[in-house]
Amino acid sequence: MDSDLLPLARPGIDRDAHRRTRPGLLEEVRADASTRVVHVREGRVAALDTGDGDPRLVLEAGADERSTWLYLGRDGATSYLAALEPPAEQTARRTDDPQGGNGPDYLNVRDIGWRLSGRDAALAGTALALANWHARHQFCPRCGARTEIGDAGWVRRCTSDSSQHFPRTDPAVIMAITDPQDRLLLGHATHWPPGQFSVPAGFVEPGESLEAAVRREVHEETAVVVDEVSYRASQPWPFPASLMLGFRGRTRQTEAVPDGVEMGSARFFTREEVTQSCSSGQIRLPRPTSIACSLIEEWFGGPLPR
Repeated sequence: MDSDLLPLARPGIDRDAHRRTRPGLLEEVRADASTRVVHVREGRVAALDTGDGDPRLVLEAGADERSTWLYLGRDGATSYLAALEPPAEQTARRTDDPQGGNGPDYLNVRDIGWRLSGRDAALAGTALALANWHARHQFCPRCGARTEIGDAGWVRRCTSDSSQHFPRTDPAVIMAITDPQDRLLLGHATHWPPGQFSVPAGFVEPGESLEAAVRREVHEETAVVVDEVSYRASQPWPFPASLMLGFRGRTRQTEAVPDGVEMGSARFFTREEVTQSCSSGQIRLPRPTSIACSLIEEWFGGPLPR
């Protein structure tokens, strides 16, 4: 599996990190007529999806003046900004509003990420990850004072003790576990809609290796003991700020026992059972935007039945 081919991990633009500290960069880039803008509102991005082609981001430069501006990088001579816009109920519609009139909508990247171009997927993922981080780090974790944005959106500085705080990413493991019959372990989390199934996943705990996290999460949720563990690929998951690290694993067990707390049901599936269960609507598997889908398809041997 190649990380560069996963929907939200494909190569995008030059992040241009060395320019972030330049004084007045945001004003300079906003004044450039060639600058393009990713519009973010309430965890969604402005995009056009007509249904008869691949969706694309709406990158018009106009945005609500109350927006928070961040620098995303550049592609050749074109610079890209993110405009973190106020909630819809606080925004007066204007003729140049990306969501105004019969224009595009604010869409969930989970739904459209796999259909975006590599550039648009990278822009949307970076913009959402930064937006989520800024929303959750308004105050200094050291002293509780307010923080302010620096380095064109890539730093927050405490207004009291001047400490600097940087965007964080939470590592999470996600794993395709197979038994001696090469059946795949799938489970239904208790908070998911009925019929939704996926492979196990969970966050890495402090002081824990990735392989240990794979074994612990699977055992905690399904009582399955994992032996061999091998890394496959990684993908950013900005909902709100995770890096999904994909693994394959093997177990000598043939039965799973869901914990009833996080996992409501879990069992091993053959490829034939996956085909039959998906085709009949008995279960639904992850959307193609997620690395979970790629892990399942790698085991399945091709695209999943939809």
